[in-house]
Amino acid sequence: MDRPGLERWVAAYERLWRTPGTDALGELFAEDATYSTAPYEAPYRGLPAIAAFWEGGRDGPDEDFTMTVEVVAVEAAAGVVRVAVRYDVDPPQEFRDLWVVRIADDGRCTHFEEWPFAPPGQPPPHWAPGPF
Repeated sequence: MDRPGLERWVAAYERLWRTPGTDALGELFAEDATYSTAPYEAPYRGLPAIAAFWEGGRDGPDEDFTMTVEVVAVEAAAGVVRVAVRYDVDPPQEFRDLWVVRIADDGRCTHFEEWPFAPPGQPPPHWAPGPF
């Protein structure tokens, strides 16, 4: 994996998050991938579990949000990405995340680990279980 490859993977992640349903998740994640939403939480394992999490974790593919991304590091099959997300809801919400992503030779993610952070006084995202 290289920096442009990781950038393409992240762009595909955002595109699929904004796409109805989860039928295309197999293009993004390996069949037995793990997906962790907080460092001390058990990960979702396999495409069916990840698909159920996606459907429950988003308000719908038409969510009004902006996402900015910066690839921080790439080493062999692993990459680290800094993500800022702003939801245009009332009141607006924003989060900053660090993603640790492992990509197989076929371009699909085998391990996704998210470290989400919310600003002081803002409740954590409804999809992330940990304390902030």
